[in-house]
Amino acid sequence: MRYYAGARAAAGVESEQVALAGGGTVDDVLTVLRARHGTRLSEVLTASSLLLDEVAVRDRTQRPADGSVLDVLPPFAGG
Repeated sequence: MRYYAGARAAAGVESEQVALAGGGTVDDVLTVLRARHGTRLSEVLTASSLLLDEVAVRDRTQRPADGSVLDVLPPFAGG
């Protein structure tokens, strides 16, 4: 896991590892993260885009391979 901007602030870490028994889905990873970090990160995850190995996640039932990197990109403001 790698967190950016508000997701990093909500998680309190820049990155972390998530291990799932039996090879879970992207949704399973998000469930673990919500339990680990609570409401603040859960709210950010709801609004965030996800990249799995630098490719946008369109299907959260996708199963990440061992060693995959999931990036959490919250909405960015700016101009």
